[in-house]
Amino acid sequence: MEFKVVHIEETDSTNRWLKDYSATQPVEDMVVCADYQTAGKGCGANTWESERGKNLTFSMLIHPKGIPANQQFHITEVVSVALCKTLQPYIYNKVEIKWPNDIYVDDKKICGILIENRLQGVEIKDCIIGIGLNVNQTVFKSDAPNPVSIRQLTGKEIDLNELLKAFLDCFDKECNNKTTCFEYRKMLFRKGKDSLYKTKTTCFTARLMDVLPDGRLLLVDKEGLEHTYAFKEVQFII
Repeated sequence: MEFKVVHIEETDSTNRWLKDYSATQPVEDMVVCADYQTAGKGCGANTWESERGKNLTFSMLIHPKGIPANQQFHITEVVSVALCKTLQPYIYNKVEIKWPNDIYVDDKKICGILIENRLQGVEIKDCIIGIGLNVNQTVFKSDAPNPVSIRQLTGKEIDLNELLKAFLDCFDKECNNKTTCFEYRKMLFRKGKDSLYKTKTTCFTARLMDVLPDGRLLLVDKEGLEHTYAFKEVQFII
């Protein structure tokens, strides 16, 4: 997969920039990387803190071939696994996926992903994948509870362009990897462990057993009963 890579100094959101750009002219697979985002987006109303020029904040436009809308979670699997494989050579501790698509090291968040799929009939027409990866930032000032960067973990400064290239190469390989869905599940944060979770109405202890093909989380409670949850229906208590 060949990406056209565009670097810009500043924008409010690389996802928004790429949507506007692709709406005015036909483009193939493309990446826009910003030195600084004034309103970087997380899921829902969340924002992403990133010091100017210190981290990787970028969005990708891709055109998946033949992925039905009801299998769109596969894109989450590909991106998440590619990020873990990219980061693991830099970091001593295990890099894991906190369902559905946050990248964690121990109990700290090093990367967030925001995927926006656009459908055409029963298939995915294209998707924009926004990624915020903490690389060289050493101080975080927002009220986010648990951010961490590669620099904080290793004491080493990382070349951002080299890291971006490493990720794009890894992403390309994962797009053709028949075992990505299995690797995603092996990399799950807290898999097989009793942990605390919460819904809108209660907190409870359960064991993370699996993620279903449609992306729902499968937990088993202390009584051995299985429960499935869609995104935003349940949260980890860190």
